[in-house]
Amino acid sequence: MSFPWVKLLGGMIVLAALSWAVLEIRENGAQAVRNSIERQNNEAANSADTKRLDYDACSHSGGLWNFGAGKCERPARGGRH
Repeated sequence: MSFPWVKLLGGMIVLAALSWAVLEIRENGAQAVRNSIERQNNEAANSADTKRLDYDACSHSGGLWNFGAGKCERPARGGRH
């Protein structure tokens, strides 16, 4: 009785193909997570840049930036009497 080399080789090929498929799926999932994090970081950076520009514009126009409200408050006209 001889050893079934063909079955062994076929089983190894199937196992290798399954292993490769699992690794590809995991890599694609990891890449999707990295892309999601990068997209969130880019959105946060753009939001921060926008707020910084708003703050600078407020400061240059003589306003007072309200950090709690996240907006510019203009000084009262006419001053105190």
